[in-house]
Amino acid sequence: MSDPVAAITEADATGEIAEIYADIRAVLGVEVVNLIWRHLAIFPGALLWAWGALRPLYVDGSVTAEALALHGDLDLPALPPLPAEVLAAAGLAAADLGSIRNVLSAYDRTNAMALVALSALLVSLDTAPAEGATSDGNRQQSEPNAAIPLPKLLTLDEMAPATATLVRTLNALGTRRPDAILASMYRHLAHWPTYLALAWTVVAPLDGDGRLEGAIADAVAKARSRAGAMAGRITGPRPDPAMAETIRTAIEPFAGDVIAKMVVICAILRNATP
Repeated sequence: MSDPVAAITEADATGEIAEIYADIRAVLGVEVVNLIWRHLAIFPGALLWAWGALRPLYVDGSVTAEALALHGDLDLPALPPLPAEVLAAAGLAAADLGSIRNVLSAYDRTNAMALVALSALLVSLDTAPAEGATSDGNRQQSEPNAAIPLPKLLTLDEMAPATATLVRTLNALGTRRPDAILASMYRHLAHWPTYLALAWTVVAPLDGDGRLEGAIADAVAKARSRAGAMAGRITGPRPDPAMAETIRTAIEPFAGDVIAKMVVICAILRNATP
């Protein structure tokens, strides 16, 4: 199993789903389609509606602008960066650190955008569309982001047992949900187990003393606040009540937990990794 929740993998996608995946990669400037989109794809019509509703807000720069603003407003714990000699002692060469920074940069970009976009979608599903709502015609269409190269997304079975256990241990930080979705970022970083070990030393104390939980709650509140204005510009027909509930149930574990915590954790790790 390559995904931690039911999903249509990129390799297995065909027809309309494959076309939407290709469009997501092009619009977001990523090499890998986020798990939330792959998960929505298992529900007939859900991915088509959700991406169709949010795509204009990605294209016109609304999502990027709100994500950047959210990044600048995050209340992150002040921590010193990992010293170069510590990274060297962990066996991480310059090429390794470049690839690790690529992973962190890619997730830093897409997770913040996903958090504000999915929060807007949840608000939209719970409110009636504004009369005559349209996409903001005054916004200029943003240029697609350049794709950031990423290593293979490893499954737990492809990792050494100790590394797989460490990935699960890291995934438990920042959440109190026993069934928390496995964050893809850790699976990408599993190519460098010693970096994951250093990441634990950075994040675990913050989880233990409550600073991580506070930073995540702050990020969720700020994302929802920013999502309100975007939700009013989601246009087009709404899904029927059954489909709306399916989409809401599929999105909540991402927007309410895994993506929210990873926005904060990824930003912390970027700051810690010079």
